[in-house]
Amino acid sequence: MAIDLDKVLDKAWADKPLAEVLAAPVAALKGVTDKDGELLQEAFGVKTVADFGQLKYARWAQALVALNQTTK
Repeated sequence: MAIDLDKVLDKAWADKPLAEVLAAPVAALKGVTDKDGELLQEAFGVKTVADFGQLKYARWAQALVALNQTTK
């Protein structure tokens, strides 16, 4: 799967190695603010992009969306 990093990461992170991006705070994602990151950490213990990607609630929601796509 190809991802245009310029579309999903803040400019400061778009040219960083993937390992560095995964260890970055979630605010490295385009559209996620530092305050959003604080709230994610408070609510779910999410500190990094990797934590966010592995968040079981987000994965459950993605599975439900995918299931819905197969029923259309």
